[in-house]
Amino acid sequence: MRRSFIVFSSLLLVATVIFALYLSRNWFVVTGVIFLLTLLGYYDMFQKKHSVMRIYPVFGRLRYLMEELRPKIYQYFIESDIDGRPINRIDRATIYQRSKQENDTMPFGTQLDVYADGYEWVCHSMAPKDFKKLDQDPRVLVGNSKCSQPYSCSIYNISAMSYGALSANAVEAMNAGAKIGGFAHNTGEGGISNHHLKHEGDIIWQIGTGYFGCRTEDGNFSDELFKQKAQLPQVKMIEIKISQGAKPGHGGILPASKNSPEIAAIRHIKPHTLVESPPYHKAFSTPKELIRFIERLRSLSGGKPVGFKLCIGHKSEFIAICKAMMELNSYPDFITVDGAEGGTGAAPQEFSNYVGAPLLDGLDFVHNILTGLDIRKHIKILASGKITSGFHIIRAMALGADACYTARAMMMAVGCIQALLCNTNKCPVGVATQDPRLTVGLVVEDKKHRVANFHRNTIKSVVELLGASGLERKENITRSHIYRRVSFKSMATYEEIFPSYKAGSFLADVPERYKQDFAVASADYWGFPNIGSWSHQ
Repeated sequence: MRRSFIVFSSLLLVATVIFALYLSRNWFVVTGVIFLLTLLGYYDMFQKKHSVMRIYPVFGRLRYLMEELRPKIYQYFIESDIDGRPINRIDRATIYQRSKQENDTMPFGTQLDVYADGYEWVCHSMAPKDFKKLDQDPRVLVGNSKCSQPYSCSIYNISAMSYGALSANAVEAMNAGAKIGGFAHNTGEGGISNHHLKHEGDIIWQIGTGYFGCRTEDGNFSDELFKQKAQLPQVKMIEIKISQGAKPGHGGILPASKNSPEIAAIRHIKPHTLVESPPYHKAFSTPKELIRFIERLRSLSGGKPVGFKLCIGHKSEFIAICKAMMELNSYPDFITVDGAEGGTGAAPQEFSNYVGAPLLDGLDFVHNILTGLDIRKHIKILASGKITSGFHIIRAMALGADACYTARAMMMAVGCIQALLCNTNKCPVGVATQDPRLTVGLVVEDKKHRVANFHRNTIKSVVELLGASGLERKENITRSHIYRRVSFKSMATYEEIFPSYKAGSFLADVPERYKQDFAVASADYWGFPNIGSWSHQ
């Protein structure tokens, strides 16, 4: 191919020069183009990084062009309505329609294969309730007896996404939408920015392992800085991020291209540098220390609800936290269970694909352990992980969730088109980028209403599903209301798939499925007895 290119390009150059001399001088333009392509071809042949380009000069570059275009071609011309990953086209369309106040009904019946393994549905009743007479804004009060400022939380809120991962306009649109709709906006681990405060929407302040916004110069937790921000009236709850579903055990990542001077000032870090949060917390190193840290944050915040977020890994480690709660007689106000299907702007593929428990399994486990130990009454459970519809909320509630988060759905409400460029700073619609040439496309005054619309219409769908099921309150939904097809001729309720337990039943006899995990769980260390403490101090 290299020899052919040399011969072919040389002949073309000679031919166009002859045509220019004897036919028309306009041919010199063609000669110039061919000359430049020839130079490019010679560069390709002698560069050492790309084998395809060395072997196929100029033409080898088409491979990289097609790689660039492939996701777009697939999304717009190949994928069906029910395919698309991570969010299929039907769900994306529903989000867009609800955010724009457009018709979100479906013609001609479902496109889903209702006889395929894994198909799920909620039971309806022959005595449905008039959903118009039901509570149109179901909420949950977060805060136990040690919390002096409990928060009335919507059942659907904006999940953790940092300013830095998101643009300023995206953050402002989401927070302004939360203000209009009366729901909460989780800051993500990047700290509280002016963009979170400008529109006065309710904030859940997430504290990650980097302690951004409340860190000392050496990266440790600062009581003073935390107290200043935690007592802001917009901050309604504090969430300690132990792990997230998309990359549990890895820590957050902020590319250098997104680390502007403004973001660096908010986080108390150096600008234009790659920021990788440590995978563990320095403020605590045992389950008991975690519970004491929660108490410390609750006190510093003035009595606001404090909880933690995690993706379930070793079951014994969560049980160890529960043992610490009981020994100290101290409980978080809430626990957020994140699923492995959760999204992120940047994560190693091995972590995103193969680490962490999916939401349904994690949620079932957490609810069962808290209930079995009779400590569920102290703690509310929030769920996150690809919750984009009313059915997803109902399903999570059936497994024990009191309220839910969503991230990607809210991104789509402000214009995300699932271009899958979140980690490149090249988001074409200005959502996940700090490039001012791109962020200008996201108009806050328009998108804030879309966020509020999507939230309101999704809550409406939850209420309608409750009414169709013959239920008056969200608290009445049980695992028996959700069915799943397990084979072509067999179906099972969630109660059969995920058996529930009576409150306090584990105090007398731990079920066989959990005995080994209980045996190795200790309130005094992470990990297993034969390994010892996983202290990072």
